[in-house]
Amino acid sequence: MRILLVGAGGVGTAITRIAARRPFFDHMVVADYDLPRAKAAVAALGEQATRFTPVRIDAADSAAVAAVLNEHECDVLLNATDPRFVLPLFEAALAASADYLDMAMSMSRPHPERPYEEVGVKLGDEQFAREEEWAGKGRLALVGMGVEPGLADVFARYAADELFDEIEEIGIRDGANLTVDGYEFAPSFSIWTTIEECLNPPVIYEKDRGWYTTEPFSEPEIFDFPEGIGPVECVNVEHEEVLLVPRWISARRVTFKYGLGEEFIGTLKTLHALGVDSTEPVPVRTDQGTARVAPRDMVAAVLPDPAGLGDRMHGKTCAGTWVKGLKDGRPREVYLYHVVDNQWSMREYGSQAVVWQTAVNPVIALELMASGVWKGAGVLGPEAFEPRPFLDLLVTYGSPWGIREQ
Repeated sequence: MRILLVGAGGVGTAITRIAARRPFFDHMVVADYDLPRAKAAVAALGEQATRFTPVRIDAADSAAVAAVLNEHECDVLLNATDPRFVLPLFEAALAASADYLDMAMSMSRPHPERPYEEVGVKLGDEQFAREEEWAGKGRLALVGMGVEPGLADVFARYAADELFDEIEEIGIRDGANLTVDGYEFAPSFSIWTTIEECLNPPVIYEKDRGWYTTEPFSEPEIFDFPEGIGPVECVNVEHEEVLLVPRWISARRVTFKYGLGEEFIGTLKTLHALGVDSTEPVPVRTDQGTARVAPRDMVAAVLPDPAGLGDRMHGKTCAGTWVKGLKDGRPREVYLYHVVDNQWSMREYGSQAVVWQTAVNPVIALELMASGVWKGAGVLGPEAFEPRPFLDLLVTYGSPWGIREQ
């Protein structure tokens, strides 16, 4: 297998460090708009760098990306960029007849008149609209294959297959007790993506109603996370799992709730009130003349790079799937989860916990694809594949998962 990795930021760099220890692929091309960043990701691998080549790429240019795929004879494109570049990379892989993986799906657009009641364009709609073309070419687009979405969806399929006869609700619950020394506000993941998912109308699925939306940060609940993290208030946030799970798994309700905390939510609300969450460029005077800058890009530029926070970060992050239903006629509730301790991920890989937890899952998926254990054609989510081989391999990678009866 030959892989084109697009994006050498925090998650992309963690992907190279994880993949370098595995023998399943022949070569990985590490591509980024910032060539020195791609070179740094490869150079950091030391003696393991021989299977990696850094190149410069413009992720917005589908034709240029397709040309790189063909030039380096890559079988698959792994997208480690932010959601703005999902569609051009998705199109490039299809044009080059390569398989495709991403960790965030094509962006949503709120309903123009009733944004907090009805869905508009949902996450992933523009990708699923191309299902026939992908299937017709016999190529696989595995969408939403990070941790959330990704591992959380694998947990949902595992619960449906092995733990329940009937499912009432599947609820993704994400929480952490991470702290960062020296910063009043330092998101552990891309602020661009965080703003997008937290300020958009959250989507909820109900079998009798379909998909609908609600207000951001709605329906707060206290969820007790395992391995010492403890109780965290979680709120509704727009996320891909709610759009993916019902396509393959029968459940009466599907939700996603994120443990953000009052201070984080307050900061996001302030950014929105000031209009600096916008992606529409505005004129800004500089010493070089007037430039057009998207306010959200400016916010991202002034905040610390999440990938560089690991040495200042303490605590654990937890991603998991809470499931409620019936087994053998009796009520059952379980929480399937994956916890990463920042101290461990920094010691073992030099990557902070949140980006490492995101990065490990597409690498595992690629290994399963390379071995033929996961195979298919069309636009498919993680729920479309057997979960047990994935979960077994996660343990092999040195990062076990857990299950807790509620």
